[in-house]
Amino acid sequence: MSEVSKKSGEVTLNEFTEDGKLVRKVRSFVRREGRLTKGQEAAMDNNWAAMGIDFAQQMLDWKEVFNNDNPVTLEIGFGMGASLVEMAKNSPEKNFIGIEVHSPGVGACLMGAEEAGLTNLRVMCHDGVEVFEHMIPDGSLDCVQLFFPDPWHKARHHKRRIVQPAFAEMLRKKLKIGGIFHMATDWENYAEHMVEVMDAAPGYRNTATDGAYIPRPEDRPLTKFEARGHRLGHGVWDMKYARTE
Repeated sequence: MSEVSKKSGEVTLNEFTEDGKLVRKVRSFVRREGRLTKGQEAAMDNNWAAMGIDFAQQMLDWKEVFNNDNPVTLEIGFGMGASLVEMAKNSPEKNFIGIEVHSPGVGACLMGAEEAGLTNLRVMCHDGVEVFEHMIPDGSLDCVQLFFPDPWHKARHHKRRIVQPAFAEMLRKKLKIGGIFHMATDWENYAEHMVEVMDAAPGYRNTATDGAYIPRPEDRPLTKFEARGHRLGHGVWDMKYARTE
């Protein structure tokens, strides 16, 4: 038995056992509509049929989605989509799918994709956890990307951070053996949290060879926000974990 309650913009799914015991699951984020610019709205109207995927409780077939058998990289929470568009543009031999709960971000991403003439990018506007549960086939992804997620920096909010043991296990099942989970954050405490969770997660290996972190890979574009942070002396931490079993 379950019920959904909403409070202060946060959605919690309350589940009960057969004996009435409450099991509460706090979801990290929910879909936020926001206000689309005219350009973003037009991009949604013009490109959703070709590049948008509606949520449905049905597994996707990547060959049908992209009309090819190229490797698939999935990004959770792509923001305004500039780096995702750049990655898809730079790697036409790969397929990319982005999941974002903020509608203006999806619109902005589609604007960039249309301008770049991309055919290897698809987007969804839905909760990533539900998409993984209902739509992503096991062992089908070559890479999962999570760049600069909400750090929930206050200690009492750390339980809301998306990188948790259950999340790591959910992703592991969807990755191919040898597939990569790539994380990046500009909060050192969150980077430490990510490493702690992932080092304890079964079936993963940290690919770093010198410490826990790796240099920023060339295939992860440097964002304007990140470049500004570098100029101000702020750090950014990248981590890649490979599925081993």
